[in-house]
Amino acid sequence: MPDFPATPVPSGYPRAVLFDLLTALLDSWTVWNRAAGTEAKGRAWRAEYLRRTYGCGAYQPYEQLVEEAAAAVGLPASAPAALEAHWDELPAWDGARELLQALRPHCLLGVVTNCSARLGHRAAGLLGVDWDVVVTSEEAGFYKPDPRPYALALARLQVAPADAAFVAGSGYDLFGTSKVGMRTYWHNRVGLSLPEGAPQPERVSPRLEEAQPWLARFHAG
Repeated sequence: MPDFPATPVPSGYPRAVLFDLLTALLDSWTVWNRAAGTEAKGRAWRAEYLRRTYGCGAYQPYEQLVEEAAAAVGLPASAPAALEAHWDELPAWDGARELLQALRPHCLLGVVTNCSARLGHRAAGLLGVDWDVVVTSEEAGFYKPDPRPYALALARLQVAPADAAFVAGSGYDLFGTSKVGMRTYWHNRVGLSLPEGAPQPERVSPRLEEAQPWLARFHAG
């Protein structure tokens, strides 16, 4: 990770806030479940997909992993097709747009997402934010929680890890952000368990609204 000069900020905010996209800001669970047919099938499919992405490290085509995961849990090829067909309908979690609007005057804003470049940039565009950086696993060459996607976003912003915060949607992000040196807020919307061996987040909440006061005091004191 290159050394970047510290730049004073006019408040307690970090210079940059990076976000997981498909779990922290967007409710991808609903669209996966709809494509699978039931919540139980959608969760099983999503779990198998996550196992494959977290296990493969170096980038393999996102769409391929989604299709392989569907087949592994007994879903037909129509399920991945339905997921992509409804991709532009991914809803934002309550409070997501409001948080981004509140941070925009104070911080650089970015996304680090386990996705193809094609679908990742489409999903990022759903939030109506002029992002300062969007990094997909395809562009980084590795899936999170490998530290390289996070480091690439910081390098593009020219922001040191100590001057950046990460808002995670999955506990697995904590493996990567801890290696890079970013303090992390876990938006644990659906009540996931902390993965075995994962570092503790600095804050954890099922609500995004609680991230804003934490970020406003990021450099306080």
